[in-house]
Amino acid sequence: MMMNGKQYVESIKKMRPNIYKFGKLIQDVTTDPNTALHIKSVARSYDASFDPERAAIYTAKSSLTGETAHRWNTFMGDAAAQVGNAKMKRDQYHQTGTCQGATCAGWTALNTLWDATFECDKELGTQYHERVKNFMRFCEDNALALAGALTDAKGDRSKKASQQANPDVTLHVKEVKPDGIIVSGYKIQICGVAACHYIVAMPGTGYGEVDKDFAVAFAVPRDEKGITIVECRGISDTRAAEEGYDMPHAGNITQAYIHFDNVFIPNERVFMCGEFKYSGRNIGNFASIYRAAIGHCVAGQGDVMIGAAMGMARANGLSVKPFQATLNQMAINNEITAGVGLGAMMLGKTMKSGLFVPDALLAHVNKTQVATLPYQTKVMAQDISGGIAETGCMPSWMDMQTDYGAFIKEALTAGADGESRAKLARLVEWLTVGGGIPGCMHGGGSPDGAKMVVKALTKWEDYFEMAKKIMDIPTDAVKEPEAPVKK
Repeated sequence: MMMNGKQYVESIKKMRPNIYKFGKLIQDVTTDPNTALHIKSVARSYDASFDPERAAIYTAKSSLTGETAHRWNTFMGDAAAQVGNAKMKRDQYHQTGTCQGATCAGWTALNTLWDATFECDKELGTQYHERVKNFMRFCEDNALALAGALTDAKGDRSKKASQQANPDVTLHVKEVKPDGIIVSGYKIQICGVAACHYIVAMPGTGYGEVDKDFAVAFAVPRDEKGITIVECRGISDTRAAEEGYDMPHAGNITQAYIHFDNVFIPNERVFMCGEFKYSGRNIGNFASIYRAAIGHCVAGQGDVMIGAAMGMARANGLSVKPFQATLNQMAINNEITAGVGLGAMMLGKTMKSGLFVPDALLAHVNKTQVATLPYQTKVMAQDISGGIAETGCMPSWMDMQTDYGAFIKEALTAGADGESRAKLARLVEWLTVGGGIPGCMHGGGSPDGAKMVVKALTKWEDYFEMAKKIMDIPTDAVKEPEAPVKK
């Protein structure tokens, strides 16, 4: 079954209020200004599944049922599925300028659990894989949006999870019962929770035996008893409650802290419980899939920045021709991250479980580029747009609606009317210094972590041997010097 945007919004509206922001319980996330814009943007994706011109991007044939389903509910079993997922993400940014977390990380987590549970069952005789398969079918049948809860609070980084004074800083199993498990702990900085039906939780890193209680994965309704969610504040987030165009009303990603307080998870939705060996495999596959696709996310936002910058130049009364070299570089930046991600997908491989995983080296290289190039693109957009966009030095929409507002609009009039110029300036502001900026540097993990993977996977000595062979240099003629002895 698929849902349209209206049906999706109604399904979210029915969920139990358990989300807070600014010290208050949000009674209806579909109408509250702190969450409504993200839900609106996700609803656009549901509607796009029925749009004849965009359905091919937002839907795919299910490998479980053979039926057409929302792309975020279909298994990624080959390179074409990975590419399709990436193209969808780029188009989502085209529609809203922002991430749609509820159609991203949760489904990626479930896909990687498909592989981890397959291998776990084969070695240990567990029964997790069938549970994952059944839950995937449940998601497809009910057209669910999923948030992915990976990042733990962690606590003192110098200590293991089991050594922390407060064990809740990492989500863990408190009790194993015949019919399920009790979990407690915190997950933080989780995207799209307000817009999801279910949360898919999994280990945010690999664990050893001493930390096996922290190797836990499961799916749980967002509004389950014992779950408390606190929305993070964002840059200029109070503008969402205002009328007018001081921030774009197309969409806005939400991020949250989640407290699992003795939450019961029935066995049928438990996908890992102490099988620490598979926690590293799972997060490794997740990172490769996520970091290959994220290049399309930032490219999609970069495409919007190009359009907004061109609009600002023209609204300022200038031709875009003097800025063509800068615009070219913005486009190059976009296609580098998209292209490296595609390269990772094309060089990926199908696991024995059937999951397709992009090439890890190129996926992590892509993350390093995502952590740098989009910021360059943002600076270029500011440079073209001028001071009112970069500094935000412009009266509010509310001021422009007053008796004295006429002079503001007149003051802003240049190559376009004052209101059109103000709208474009606010868009550039939001994309470059406002709510549109989070996620490039640390979204999907640390760039330093990605660099460590690149270092580990690059065949340094093989390259050295190639160079020696080409010049016929004896094996022992050039050696790595020994480290000096410390006195």
